[in-house]
Amino acid sequence: MKYVPHDYQDYAAKQILDKPACGLFLDMGMGKTVVTLTAISELLDGVIKVLIIAPLRVAEDTWSKECEKWDHLKHLRITKVLGSEKKRLAALEAKTDIYVINRENVAWLVKHYEPNQWPFSIVVIDELSSFKSASALRFKALRKVRPLIKRIVGLTGTPAPNGLIDLWPQICLLDRGERLGKTLGGYQERYFLPDVMDRNTGVVYKYKPKPNAERAIYNCIADICMSMKAQDYLLMPPRIDNYVRVEMSVKEKALYEQLEREMLLPFADGDVDVVNAAALSNKLLQMANGAVYDEFGAVRKIHQRKLDALEDLWEGANGKPMLMFYAYKHDKDRLIEFFKARKIKPRELNTSQDITDWNDGKLEIVLAHPASTGHGLNLQAGGNIIIWFGLTWSLELYQQANGRLYRQGQNETVIVHHIVTRGTIDEQVIAALSRKEVGQMALIEAVKARIGGQS
Repeated sequence: MKYVPHDYQDYAAKQILDKPACGLFLDMGMGKTVVTLTAISELLDGVIKVLIIAPLRVAEDTWSKECEKWDHLKHLRITKVLGSEKKRLAALEAKTDIYVINRENVAWLVKHYEPNQWPFSIVVIDELSSFKSASALRFKALRKVRPLIKRIVGLTGTPAPNGLIDLWPQICLLDRGERLGKTLGGYQERYFLPDVMDRNTGVVYKYKPKPNAERAIYNCIADICMSMKAQDYLLMPPRIDNYVRVEMSVKEKALYEQLEREMLLPFADGDVDVVNAAALSNKLLQMANGAVYDEFGAVRKIHQRKLDALEDLWEGANGKPMLMFYAYKHDKDRLIEFFKARKIKPRELNTSQDITDWNDGKLEIVLAHPASTGHGLNLQAGGNIIIWFGLTWSLELYQQANGRLYRQGQNETVIVHHIVTRGTIDEQVIAALSRKEVGQMALIEAVKARIGGQS
């Protein structure tokens, strides 16, 4: 296929070519993969080694398929450094243009090339926000070899999924601490105030920006980061967000409230108990969905209110394909059981063939965890209906998962159904996602690209 880039794609590619460190905050569906590969193609000189770090599914599928798709990229050779250690080592010996590795193996790769033998002068991080934790091994490992990287590109549509604190590790990998400081502690001290603190230990769990801190942060990173929103440059499909609220019975709600109040739900052969607030949040989300794991890992079914709502949505779809997101394995098991009783065999997106079958319209029901379909998969050809059976706290996963269908190339109105159990933590999750989105939009606006006078 002949590549005829949009103006914004030419502009984004030029950013990569002109800046040794570049953060591209491109919305989903804007072609960040082809833009990056186009720039890389111009930079290659037969000596340069290029490494792309990506989520596993994207590393397996997306980058190589983009090279196969576009005429001007078909000459690029891509080797996937995936699988067993033996396979990864063999892949590193291949003569190729681009090496692609999943982010879980970054620490292994850095260790493999120690000391100071790092061969990749260009590194692309697909989903830069997956390096938002300064304590993660992948961040520490890549930071160690950052001085050996001549050119680095960070790609994401959600740079600050949980707030501006998330920015420091990402920007640090780009500029080695030049703009936001060399340490996370210094960044926190400079721009934030403690908001939630454990009075006994003094540990701060949450920070809030100081007055005018947001603008100062945006100004600091604006020269190496640019953002583009799909709505500004592409003809996006209409989208409808629908909230289907269900109600537990008095008895079911009493069980939920007992666990919430006492952090214990006793059963004859295994209790549901929690030891801290994080664990309680997890258990309450499970109960809102209709089932919960006890202390032995057995599933305790509490209600089927969400399944009842799902039946109405499924019948209303009249056989149209549905992409359904679940949160827990017992959610998936109950969904499989639900559809099998209706003589439908749901499919999970585990292979390239599964993705092809979905896009070819061969699948009616696809079940997916948002973490497995969150990045880089083009699924818009297969359907236009999303159902959130189990919700996620992660704005990043939420936006990326919706973006599998809500993107350029979608020919129908995208309908995003959220099944929400009234009076439960589900309602807090929906509210939190809304608040986080407001904060992230401010960041995106602050570093938005200006092309030909656009604003």
